Amino acid sequence: MYRLNIDNIQVIENDIEAINAAYQIADFALEKRNLRDQQHQLPFAEIALFSQRGLGGIRIPKKYGGAFISNKTLVHVFRILNKADSSVGQIPQNQIALINLIQSIGTEEQKSFIFNEILKGKRLANGGPERYTKDITTLNTQIIFEDNQYFLSGEKFYSTGSSFADWLAIKAIHPDGHIVLVLIEKNSDGVEVIDDWDGFGQRTTSSGTVKLNHVRVNPLLILDENALYAQPSYRGAYSQLLQTAIDVGIAEAAFADTLTAVHKARPIIDSGVAQANQEPFILQEVGKLNVLLDAAILLLDEAAEYLDELDQKETITEQQAAKASILVAEAKVYANDAALHISEKLIELGGSRASLSQHNLDQHWRNARVHTLHDPIRWKLHALGDYYLNQKFPAKHAWI
Repeated sequence: MYRLNIDNIQVIENDIEAINAAYQIADFALEKRNLRDQQHQLPFAEIALFSQRGLGGIRIPKKYGGAFISNKTLVHVFRILNKADSSVGQIPQNQIALINLIQSIGTEEQKSFIFNEILKGKRLANGGPERYTKDITTLNTQIIFEDNQYFLSGEKFYSTGSSFADWLAIKAIHPDGHIVLVLIEKNSDGVEVIDDWDGFGQRTTSSGTVKLNHVRVNPLLILDENALYAQPSYRGAYSQLLQTAIDVGIAEAAFADTLTAVHKARPIIDSGVAQANQEPFILQEVGKLNVLLDAAILLLDEAAEYLDELDQKETITEQQAAKASILVAEAKVYANDAALHISEKLIELGGSRASLSQHNLDQHWRNARVHTLHDPIRWKLHALGDYYLNQKFPAKHAWI
């Protein structure tokens, strides 16, 4: 396993450094992407490099030592990473989203401790939703208070990045009955991380099971989620912005491979041209794909720019929070369609040879199809229609 050199962690200070680091990691991640996908090899070295280059702390506020790069730069970083390997690119999104959540609900002592850990190269991952419950918000995981100590027990799934983490963020029911977010060290007694994710896409994200058996909890690292509802926030929009950037990155990868595949393909015999890249219908299809991808990127950037505007405000209104969710939802719809449609067209336009396993070109569609299940756009479209037609604000949670 690749070991992280904690004495050589880069501290990113600005947006340009973040973009440069992203390209370095992307180049490294691309080298063995197909091998990892086909043989289910987890990207330990690639994620270690992500931490080494300092990208884990790029949205930590400056007062705690982070760069607090713009949201527009953040989505560019995620596009770069996911174009190279969308498994590698998906793994850190939970950490970045958790930083935003901790900034919103954490005490100064909690933020100082957690952010310092991240800036030292430590990684956060989520103990995800629970399997076989009636919906994604239902929790069976609980904290008990016993012998003047807190203990955590339960089981989680969809725990993206858990194999690479130093700390796990777990939602649980507090002894007082409300929901809390608990941070525990992954190597604590009673914690078992199982890489049993077997989805046909996003294969190497380590999105499997976390088992928690009477795990001792540090009271300092219990964060009360009730604070989320004390005032309006763009928590949902921020979370969805990262998911949208992942989809756009997948679409960009598929489009780049489409251009290469068409240049290698043979033309249809009836076309009357010598090369597939001169076929009139292929030219038309590639033009449509380019427009779709450009629209997805522009909508993503527009949403990120609005979140940057909100970052400059001490407080935001319900109307501003709703607008943030709506702008991100619009971007998500186009990103969803771009990732799925371009990755499917890649195989069609590339011809029979594009279907050969040795090229692994199906990975883009597999990754797009699995990742876009995360937050189905049918409910984005519902929210958009209700907002514009009935002036109804979107729901207040992390999935819109």
